[in-house]
Amino acid sequence: MPSVTKLQYKKLWAALGIPADYGRSRHLRLYREATVSRLVLIGRAADDGQRVRLMPRAAAAWYRMRDAAAADGITLLPLSGFRSVRRQTANIRRKLAAGQSMEDVLRFVAAPGYSEHHTGRAIDIGSPEDVGLDEKFGNTAAFRWLRRRAGEFGFVMTYPRGNRYGFGYEPWHWCWHA
Repeated sequence: MPSVTKLQYKKLWAALGIPADYGRSRHLRLYREATVSRLVLIGRAADDGQRVRLMPRAAAAWYRMRDAAAADGITLLPLSGFRSVRRQTANIRRKLAAGQSMEDVLRFVAAPGYSEHHTGRAIDIGSPEDVGLDEKFGNTAAFRWLRRRAGEFGFVMTYPRGNRYGFGYEPWHWCWHA
């Protein structure tokens, strides 16, 4: 769904059951979906083998950060990068079909249009100790390294504990902002 209009989003959110005031009440902004042809493959996800792609400058920053971590004896593994609006929608539908409430889903999954993953600048990171996209990653040496050094490469952890966006703690989610 490249170039999704605000009206298309409103229809999609209504069809999914996402509250009309979701973005405003959560202090979120809509993101443009990255142009898929511009994305760079940075590897395969350590957990499910899916392709992990980022925008070129974010990919270059990822490689620098990954290599700096490796020089310090830390292994950073890519788990997820660019995610289309279509895939975000499918993720939400899958969770709803599995019996999760919309409220529970929206604690860890942004509504379509509001995910930093749409931009091609966000990456979910794991380590050999944890590839589960769970809070346990926050107890790893890789996470401690990221907390100390990710900013040097332009990456920011968007969803710390108690974040203003209403998302659960996501120590694995980092977005490139340089």
